[in-house]
Amino acid sequence: MTQQSFPVSRSDEEWRARLTPQQYEVMRRHGTERPGSCALNHEKRTGVFSCAGCDQPLFDTQRKFESGTGWPSFFEPVPGALETTVDRSHGMVRTEVRSKAGDSHLGHVFPDGPADRGGLRYCINSASLRFIPRAEMEAEGYGAYLDQVEAPPARRP
Repeated sequence: MTQQSFPVSRSDEEWRARLTPQQYEVMRRHGTERPGSCALNHEKRTGVFSCAGCDQPLFDTQRKFESGTGWPSFFEPVPGALETTVDRSHGMVRTEVRSKAGDSHLGHVFPDGPADRGGLRYCINSASLRFIPRAEMEAEGYGAYLDQVEAPPARRP
């Protein structure tokens, strides 16, 4: 069996140094946050959500929706950002979502999302995400994604 290589490869010690204990538990040990405890669940500003482990842009706020599940939910990822695997843990079969660049566990995808948006719900742990507001994207190195993120409406005088 050959081991797959990922663009962002770190040793376990490097992951532990980079991530908080909660991020490490979620992203490297396939943990999950309690529903409703997710810091980014109610984030409404315009911007992009990247992987907290490898900085790969994953989702933008235009594809985020309120699912009522207690976790940030999206109906579509940034093209090419994710991989999926079969997850048979906890006595069920689910589709796990992982960052393609860093092979970090993010959450799961379910077929109960908005029907008019493709029908998928990417249920993502906020511990695995970093939010970059649109106004900071250029400075944070995400300028290439500005055209994918809608500008906020202009203020009226």
